[in-house]
Amino acid sequence: MSMTLPTRDALEQRRSPDPSAVADAVTTENLLRCWVRETGTPRPADGLLRLRLAASGSTLEAPVIHWSAAGQHRFGRARLRTGTRAPAPLVAALLGIEFAAGDPASVTDLTSRVTDSVHRVEQFLRSRGETPGDRAGTPFLAAEQALITGHPLHPTPKSREGLTDAESARYSPEMRGAFPLHWFAADLSLLRADTVLSRPTAHLLAELSGGGLTPPAGTALVPAHPWQAQDITSRPAVRALLDAGLLHDLGPAGPDWSPTSSVRTLYRADAPVMLKLSLGLRITNSRRENFRQELRRGIAVHRLLAAGLGDALHAAHPGFGIVRDPAWIAVDAPDGSSTGLDAVIRDNPFRAAVPRPGPAGGPRTGCLAGLLAERPDLADSRSRLAVLIHRLADRTGRPAAGAAREWFGRYFDTVVVPVLWLYATYGLGLEAHQQNTLVTLDADGLPTGGHYRDNQGYYFSPSRSTALHRWVPGAGQDLGTYVDDAVIDERLGYYLGINNILGVIGALGSQGLADETDLFADADRRFAALAAEHGDRLPLAVILREAPTLRCKANLLTRIHRMDELTGPLESQSVYVDIANPFAEARR
Repeated sequence: MSMTLPTRDALEQRRSPDPSAVADAVTTENLLRCWVRETGTPRPADGLLRLRLAASGSTLEAPVIHWSAAGQHRFGRARLRTGTRAPAPLVAALLGIEFAAGDPASVTDLTSRVTDSVHRVEQFLRSRGETPGDRAGTPFLAAEQALITGHPLHPTPKSREGLTDAESARYSPEMRGAFPLHWFAADLSLLRADTVLSRPTAHLLAELSGGGLTPPAGTALVPAHPWQAQDITSRPAVRALLDAGLLHDLGPAGPDWSPTSSVRTLYRADAPVMLKLSLGLRITNSRRENFRQELRRGIAVHRLLAAGLGDALHAAHPGFGIVRDPAWIAVDAPDGSSTGLDAVIRDNPFRAAVPRPGPAGGPRTGCLAGLLAERPDLADSRSRLAVLIHRLADRTGRPAAGAAREWFGRYFDTVVVPVLWLYATYGLGLEAHQQNTLVTLDADGLPTGGHYRDNQGYYFSPSRSTALHRWVPGAGQDLGTYVDDAVIDERLGYYLGINNILGVIGALGSQGLADETDLFADADRRFAALAAEHGDRLPLAVILREAPTLRCKANLLTRIHRMDELTGPLESQSVYVDIANPFAEARR
């Protein structure tokens, strides 16, 4: 298989000083990538993608700038066969009609969310144009704020329905939003909580509030996102608690917090913890309110790590860790139902004391998605990773492709390998997609390790997680993700194999930094070594290397079917399709 790098001239064609045009072009490209992946559309021989859409009697066309075995294709401006330009909402409507099987509500929903996502990206670009550059106080926050256009294989990566433009400016990481927490005081009879913190949660929360709040006797402080605070006070159950004096609205207090790339997880450079708060907005596909099972799962994994798993992981892979969730607090209505008022208290290893970037620039520790994402808000549009690769190449006198291969190899060995080691050795699967993966870089910009974060994405293997019982008997069996190995292999095959590893390969290839063929060969050698090392304990390494097809989450189909990826049985929260395995095909 021969791959070509996109030329600088080809990439320049995609740039425009108009934020509206950039936002539309990026979203259209996402939609086309999704369609190609989810339908198995082959590479056009003549360099022009033609989608003949029978349901609408239309044909969409777009010139191919770069075809990617990893799925990160580049397309020029989309148009109808008549030559009429096809903006993103029109492309969404036509693809939706083709996929929706006569359901007009699905088409309307998709088109609405695509329009909203385009608007958000345009808003972010205009804001960044007014205050250019990265001005975050820490490398960690700079990386969290760098994901301007979102996941390149999602049809609505920045859709946030229900958020006004003014609220977006205040609450969005892309616009460097910052705000104080909103505080409630809840009657102790309504509180549900768990903690392994060395001091009472109430003392920590009082400190985080700035110390100026005095909750009424018999109550405790509970933080909320300001948007959520406004939303829940209009809910009948919460209104009843306020009227009965069981819940008190104390208003905003304390210093400003910054949203991370997830929007609802908040960071403060000087705080010992981060806060993952419920947020009833529909972001991409789901309302982001904490489920009680997730709160329990996070603290259960913390207990496992504290009991000995953390030491075992550090001994085997000292550069890799898991960001811990040592406490949670929530308010239930008297009937036991959720009020939407709850908080995960997450450890903050990325405080201001963390060393600043070395001479090579780039973040010290930061979100992988933020590293890979191109930056249309900057003059040259280059991703943070592209800057690192070119600086590394310049210092060592090598071509960029050689530096990129070294970066990829170091990333695989220090981040991917520990994730697979945990799964093979202890049956603990980590849903390590790009946004949940943090990468630590040395002074030269090369990976030395990283972290995994997210209490939603822990899976426990019935066949191998018994190895965890030496520390916590029955670990994982009551946490909602104790599922068959085949399900875990499917999920990790997508999140780690496709979203993460293929995402890195696709970013390096589509940004003209390396030939994908070389990166596939590098990944193949490492998969072979992992399969030899772990044998039957890690069939996933063989699946990723040899299976003719892989199960892949279909983001466009999931959106068209209006599925909420956080509800329902784990096996059916999203649409999955079979795609040709690019790792296996690269060896042919």
